[in-house]
Amino acid sequence: MRYDLVIFDNDGVLVDSEPISNRVLAGYLTEVGHPTTYEESLRDFMGGAMHRIHEVVLERSGRRLPADFDATFHERVFAAFRRELEPVDGVAEVLEKLEADGVPYCVASSGSHERIRVGLTKAGLWERFEGRVFSSQDVGRGKPAPDLFLFAARVMGVAPERCAVVEDSVLGVRAAVAAGMDVYGFMAMTSAERLAEAGATALFGAMGELPALLQ
Repeated sequence: MRYDLVIFDNDGVLVDSEPISNRVLAGYLTEVGHPTTYEESLRDFMGGAMHRIHEVVLERSGRRLPADFDATFHERVFAAFRRELEPVDGVAEVLEKLEADGVPYCVASSGSHERIRVGLTKAGLWERFEGRVFSSQDVGRGKPAPDLFLFAARVMGVAPERCAVVEDSVLGVRAAVAAGMDVYGFMAMTSAERLAEAGATALFGAMGELPALLQ
């Protein structure tokens, strides 16, 4: 394999959380006076950190979200995760293949450390990533800034050009490109056109296709 490190996004790549979290987010934003559809939530916020939601809402409406917005959102989405969340189909086999080939991997997510832990635990993947988890909480700027991916590579001791990133969002692809890393766009929730426009190195529609792309 031509990479020394594979960096996985979490939401939508390792765990099938995007439909759940964006349903909850759209409903909650609407509830607090910022009408948002599920499709709009996916378009505007998928792959971004919590601060992006606050920034976009303030820019569009001139009003700030409630002070307890983050805490309430996380409470609701974690409860939904514990009821509904599943791993992305085929991801366990991809991780097993990387382990067999001796290729290190980690997760770098816009979500909080708690969100990552809750999701990976429910999906049965936490033990595979424990100690190799990076969150936007660890850096000053979330995706699409490159900071998170560069931080993960630095901690893992791998040069950016030797890293492959697996992403499903436009913001994530843009962050990986800005970090100087190859990025493989997973088309589960985002169109091929949007991922390609963002700069994806290659695209795939099922996790079983990924190992061959990384060779």
